Amino acid sequence: MTALAFDLPCPDIAVWRQGNTGTEGVWHFDAGTPGRHVLISALIHGNELCGAWALKGLLEAGIRPTAGRLTLMFANLSAFDRFDAANHDASRFVDEDMNRQWMDERIAEPRTLERQRVAALAPWVRQADWVLDLHSMHESGAPLLLTGVQPRNLQLARALANPVHIVVDAGHKDGVRMRDYARLGLPDAQAPDTRSLLIECGFHGDPASRDVARDMCARFLAVSGAVSDATLQDSLPGWKQADAGQQWALEVTGPVVARSRQFRFTAPFKGLECIAQAGTVIGDNDGEPVTTPYDDCVLVMPSVRQARAGVTVVRFARRRLLTA
Repeated sequence: MTALAFDLPCPDIAVWRQGNTGTEGVWHFDAGTPGRHVLISALIHGNELCGAWALKGLLEAGIRPTAGRLTLMFANLSAFDRFDAANHDASRFVDEDMNRQWMDERIAEPRTLERQRVAALAPWVRQADWVLDLHSMHESGAPLLLTGVQPRNLQLARALANPVHIVVDAGHKDGVRMRDYARLGLPDAQAPDTRSLLIECGFHGDPASRDVARDMCARFLAVSGAVSDATLQDSLPGWKQADAGQQWALEVTGPVVARSRQFRFTAPFKGLECIAQAGTVIGDNDGEPVTTPYDDCVLVMPSVRQARAGVTVVRFARRRLLTA
């Protein structure tokens, strides 16, 4: 497996680390006028630097909500402290993946560093109406906006008009993501005023991932109504990129979960490949062939860099062009 060049510098967030809330790494601003509580998070994984760059930029620009409340959250600081570009996967987490621990029963038993941190951050997430979680990928690939299965989030993804590919998926079997926590994960009828999105901005070490994170922050703050268009244009010049010409929904039908570290693909898949014929062998899972379940099957985020028993190594999806 070829190592990818890590060209995105590590941001210095020392001046922003303390926060202003009493919770390390959490900044909160209140406009004093009615509006949504909007939360943007970064560093759920310590080696995903693009989001930290975006939050640092928002704080340096003095962005404040013009309505409602705004929370900016640097999440897994302990993992981030271990970051080394030469071995960046080692700083993804300390004890366990933070983005599987957003369950009240795990929060009630914070036996790991990540669960302790989730317990500290959970009150902010519970309060939030709209959440944007900034991530990056193990492999090079086009940005992906993950909506969960709630139609309200797909509608928001359309309103944002970027990126091209929107992933509609139910999450992971081994835990709950932050974007699905508490009322964020409820059906539309039970939590109609909430929205939550997770953006995969590209490869961890690609400087372009920082541009994607900045673009998504600017769009999210504008569409949420938290910050006026005029303020964003004046304070964040160059952040918003061109709209996607078209958008595709990738409706995930199921994951492939590795049985061990020995999982292998049959080809160097990069993601978004559309496999024409059902039954095509695309991998080997401890001696069992992995085949596509239907014609025109799209491979979403294939990677073996974190492969071990219980870890998703690729998702199968059907695609459809989104039209007005």
